[in-house]
Amino acid sequence: QECSKKQKNDDTQSTSVDALSSNDGFEEKNEFDTLANAKILLSDCLACDNCMTSEEGARVFQQNQKELFRILNLNKKCDTSKHKVLAVSICPQSLPYFAAKFNLCVNDAAKRLCGFLKSLGVHYVFDTTIAADFSILESQREFVQRYQRRNQEEHALPMFASACPGWIRYAERVLTNLVTSHICTAKSPQQIMGSLVKGYFARQQNLSPDKIFHVIVAPCYDKKLEALREDFYTALYNSQEVDCVLTSGEIVQIMEQKNVSMKDVTEVAVDSLFDEIKEGDVVRHDGKRSDGYLEHIFKHAAKELFGMDVKEITYKALKNKDFQEVTLEKDGETVLRFAAAYGFRNIQNMVLKLKKGKFLYHFVEVLACPGGCLNGKGQAQMEDGKPDKALLNQMEEVYAAIPVRLPETNMHVQQMYQDWLEGMDSKKVQETLHTKYSAVNQTANNLDIKW
Repeated sequence: QECSKKQKNDDTQSTSVDALSSNDGFEEKNEFDTLANAKILLSDCLACDNCMTSEEGARVFQQNQKELFRILNLNKKCDTSKHKVLAVSICPQSLPYFAAKFNLCVNDAAKRLCGFLKSLGVHYVFDTTIAADFSILESQREFVQRYQRRNQEEHALPMFASACPGWIRYAERVLTNLVTSHICTAKSPQQIMGSLVKGYFARQQNLSPDKIFHVIVAPCYDKKLEALREDFYTALYNSQEVDCVLTSGEIVQIMEQKNVSMKDVTEVAVDSLFDEIKEGDVVRHDGKRSDGYLEHIFKHAAKELFGMDVKEITYKALKNKDFQEVTLEKDGETVLRFAAAYGFRNIQNMVLKLKKGKFLYHFVEVLACPGGCLNGKGQAQMEDGKPDKALLNQMEEVYAAIPVRLPETNMHVQQMYQDWLEGMDSKKVQETLHTKYSAVNQTANNLDIKW
């Protein structure tokens, strides 16, 4: 079966949907109606139409700028019972895009983006780095546990990272349970941020989760699909934990169509989930273009399993720059072998080796986008669909210059483990920070897919 991900951007055979053409029950004219309709191509999304149902497609295309404007205008009406608290959470890999595009330092870009969103009527703007802290910590602990069980459980190792929704979608819809059983159960930063905003923050503000409209700003379109997952839904309140995902590029579209420049926007400090305090300078995790799961898990495992304190990691590029290897040696023996596999060609080769029983790695950081999260199609693409290499290089420089903060040193995270999650080994941690991945509606054997 030919995978339709290979369709070109100019393919017009029912691969585009007018994302803003419907009224969605929003008839009256308002200041946002001047925005041009935007189209989303299925070829822009890593999930092809072979593994996305028509219902999912419709719900994905509802996640657009007009959904944001619908809530903004709803909040201007007199019927306060229908008002929503509007919260926007920004992914760390989106901030370098705004900094590079508008020639700002990353801290100024964060504050100006916050100022712009609040000028529209957004109530809270958060940074999702704290959610990534939780995701990395849980992934570290799970890897050590899997390694210790590797001789008792067939599918304990290798462990695959779970943060990339494009990879997860492909694994669940195309690959078998042989692969999905190896995926780390820790939720992605987006999923955990949804729990933080509609769980922890809602409780702090004495709000019902369905009274919050939660928007994520992310580098890629696949985050829209991730927001629709059933395990990302609170049935008691009939509420998704993330209501809408907008790409970084879609936010810039709003600015352009409202004739607003980032340099003209008033700087406003980013909000914190904790009381009235504000976030400080932007921080990131280890890793060149992502949240650095490989580096954090590698260093943690070296310490916990072998008592070795690894300061610097050396990557060895194999077949291409998007497939790299990291190893740890002790007493002349290789005791840890990790890899970073970015892009579907490398993912496909990785899966083939796993099925043939020739897989040597204990952990693989898997990302669907070649070049990693900074190269997400929602922010690093030119109008012709090709990567904007100059902009991407600038983004990488900006991202590399951001100070690194270890998740273990975040005191708010440690406090929340005790106060909100009832301890690190509690049942609530498993319910809130973990999920399950399994093969569903398998459409094709991966050996049949042409790349």
